[in-house]
Amino acid sequence: MTEAWGPDDDKPRRIAGPVRVRVPAKINLHLGVGPLRADGFHELSTVYHAISLFDELTARRGDTLALTMEGEGAGELELDESNLIIRAARALARKARVPAHARLHLRKTIPLAGGLAGGSADAAATLLACDLLWGTGFSKEELAEVGAELGSDVPFLLHGGTALGTGHGEAISPILARPTTWHWVVAIADGGLSTPAVYRELDRLRDSPWPPTPLESPDELMAALRQRKPEVLGAALANDLQPAALSLRPALSDVLKAGHEAGAVAGLVSGSGPTCVFLATDARHAEQVAALLAEAGVCRTAVTARGPMPGARAV
Repeated sequence: MTEAWGPDDDKPRRIAGPVRVRVPAKINLHLGVGPLRADGFHELSTVYHAISLFDELTARRGDTLALTMEGEGAGELELDESNLIIRAARALARKARVPAHARLHLRKTIPLAGGLAGGSADAAATLLACDLLWGTGFSKEELAEVGAELGSDVPFLLHGGTALGTGHGEAISPILARPTTWHWVVAIADGGLSTPAVYRELDRLRDSPWPPTPLESPDELMAALRQRKPEVLGAALANDLQPAALSLRPALSDVLKAGHEAGAVAGLVSGSGPTCVFLATDARHAEQVAALLAEAGVCRTAVTARGPMPGARAV
């Protein structure tokens, strides 16, 4: 028997057999990027939001550490020691002082290098799955400490919901607001964008004669979440990385224009891109916007999603 967190709190419950963990993608409702720090990271002030686009990781006992996968990125994503799943399993094994032995299988629907934190999501799922498989008994906060060493988004994807991220994104504070479901359309591009390349392009643009204006604090966005009105939230969505993503992938302007013409409340590049996300008024409106975006032919596919979603959970 192993243990898993319940859906609403950190109290463990018992489950049996192989461990299967589902983890959401994230979007950034506000992404303010500060100057480059001495440690090589940019200071961030971001509002994370977990949405209903999921990867699923299954962990079974094994005599070594092995990873297989299916779905998005199969045949493209390296499954060796460079993979965040393998790195997460080894990092947890070191902390727990146990052998890094597990057979891991990933079912992937979150696009690679899409600005939706798919790699970080998979790392978060791995930390939880291996913690349960090995019976190491770490708290969510302890797993988040391990995750912060792997990627800035990993701690949030263990927690989920909607949260303020500071530092280089790893310091998480949940945003308290009355329960509200927000409806989104996710426009998935062909190919990805390198997150480090987008940050480098932002630094280059900021050193140019006409730099983009940095965002201020996320206070307006957090106030908009509490008003529970799509048009108010739409007006507050913002992303400092968007000019850099558009500079590297100019065709994203066509995606944003098509979303506007399809009737979306608002749209922006998700994180470092190239995925774009659009806010809708309700589920029916989201389906309409997704259909029109698909017809416009400006993205590989357009899917609907809702948020906020819980973070990594055993299912």
